[in-house]
Amino acid sequence: MSETAPAVPPAPAPAEKTPVKKKARKSAGAAKRKASGPPVSELITKVSKERSGVSLAVLKKALAAAGYDMEKNNSRIKLGLKSLVSKGTLVQTKGTGASGSFKLNKKAASGEAKPKAKEEDATKKVAKSPKKAKAPNPKK
Repeated sequence: MSETAPAVPPAPAPAEKTPVKKKARKSAGAAKRKASGPPVSELITKVSKERSGVSLAVLKKALAAAGYDMEKNNSRIKLGLKSLVSKGTLVQTKGTGASGSFKLNKKAASGEAKPKAKEEDATKKVAKSPKKAKAPNPKK
């Protein structure tokens, strides 16, 4: 009688993992976002046309009344305002950044958009030669 080891069942082969297609998920999500509605910039110009001027608070109230979700898209409104001001479609009458009051640029409507005053100031600053900073003398 010879001693034999008990038969060990063969270990199951590790199951091969199928790669997850992340690109398909992202493209499906992007397709859902595209179908939403008009861009924020169009909504802002539409509200601005109805009034002589509009502040950020009034703009948010008007968009919320029109059914636009303010909680999810607050940053989009601010970015839309900034881009419209930089393009020259809107003129910022009060405040800085996305806060303050805005109205439609009459010259942009007629096709003669004037460059923004800040851009002119920036070109003037670049034209000046910067003063060289003197290095402090180290004392020994």
